[in-house]
Amino acid sequence: MPEHGPRPAGKPLIPGTNRARLLRRPVKGWRQWLRRGLLFLVLGLVGMLAALVLVDLRISLATRDAITETLDEVEPTEVALILGTSRGQRGKPNRFYQARIEAAAALYHSGRVLGILVSGDNATRYYNEPIAMQRDLMALGVPGEHITLDYAGFRTLDSMVRAKEVFGLDRVLVVSQRFHLARAIFLARRFGLNAHGFAAADPPHLGYVRVRAREILARSAAVLDLLTGQGPRFLGARETVRLQGEPQHDFPASDSARSKQQPDDQTDERQQEDHDDPKHLGQGASAALDDLDKGVDHNDQV
Repeated sequence: MPEHGPRPAGKPLIPGTNRARLLRRPVKGWRQWLRRGLLFLVLGLVGMLAALVLVDLRISLATRDAITETLDEVEPTEVALILGTSRGQRGKPNRFYQARIEAAAALYHSGRVLGILVSGDNATRYYNEPIAMQRDLMALGVPGEHITLDYAGFRTLDSMVRAKEVFGLDRVLVVSQRFHLARAIFLARRFGLNAHGFAAADPPHLGYVRVRAREILARSAAVLDLLTGQGPRFLGARETVRLQGEPQHDFPASDSARSKQQPDDQTDERQQEDHDDPKHLGQGASAALDDLDKGVDHNDQV
């Protein structure tokens, strides 16, 4: 039988090792796993950033020829579609919003559009972008009877799909900033709407950098919506866009708004029904304008 007794001092538990080396082994393994984890995390973030930039660049390149910033270069189109945003930001006027209103008014007064469709968020009775846009367009001399309100433009996708499916448009001139127009036109084409853009001025301040960074994410979200089959939140009954009678320019025959235009009394009746129907979100206009001036922003249309 083997003899049992105390182990001689200094003799290692395992030949060729000592206690210090055994204690260092777990620490070394933990550090290796940490380095690998950080490497995978960095690679994942780099890959995600690269994907975002590629989507952003692809949409910009695919739509750049459909956008102009010069009024004289705009091809006459019956309907201009303004994409809504908040009227104010932190108690100050939203210069993105103001530039869109001024650009749309210039289109109308130049005779290059016959009517304006304002599409924005009216998710609650206290927030109403279309009413605000209508009021400010009228202040710039656009007749109210040539302004049609889309109360369910909750997102850019909703506005573009509703322009075709609800308002019966086959062709439209979208008004927003250039970075936003690219996404809007990209979405419109995917849903069979022939869209071009008139770019409103970009405000010359540092906030543009933040908004542009947000747009990179919004473009990837738009692609994801298309891949997953997302549609507008609300469609509803068919409506028509109200237009002026005598055009100043020749308009493409493909425009469909005039051929589908209802008599003025029917259109006015439909607009009144929209305001009376709480489901169509036309209530609380005065409270909504107060909320807009405070800079509450409810949608993705920057």
